[in-house]
Amino acid sequence: MRSMKVLNLVCAEHHRFEGWFSSEDDYQTQVERSLLACPVCGDGAVSRLPSAPRLNMSRQREPEAAAAAPIEATVPQVQQVQAEVLRVLRHMLENTEDVGERFPEEARRIHYGETEGRGIRGQASREEAEALADEGIEILALHVPAALKGSRH
Repeated sequence: MRSMKVLNLVCAEHHRFEGWFSSEDDYQTQVERSLLACPVCGDGAVSRLPSAPRLNMSRQREPEAAAAAPIEATVPQVQQVQAEVLRVLRHMLENTEDVGERFPEEARRIHYGETEGRGIRGQASREEAEALADEGIEILALHVPAALKGSRH
């Protein structure tokens, strides 16, 4: 029976995330070899948060217990979901125009037909995003991990 130790981690930018390790030694080894990085911003200054460890056991449960228990994902399933999220983000980055801080202005121009419709991305303050929503302009706030940002976008 294979079990995974799930630890709560945090980076220097205060992004919280889980790390899955085969043992405490596995976690320590990865820390010592600087193999851990925040999945949001790529920061390598990762530390463990105090928590009661949770073990995910890969074994069959009783049918009644399985219905009441939360769904537990295996490491391959989590990795598959993470890979799919990154694939979708890459596709979005490759198929939209980065208009930077001009995002609210450009979104309005597209919405009101002043310029050709196209996929855009950029930055907007909370107030700007709320103003766009009030005008009926649909936007999606999305944080792009630092690892996906770069010269090709």
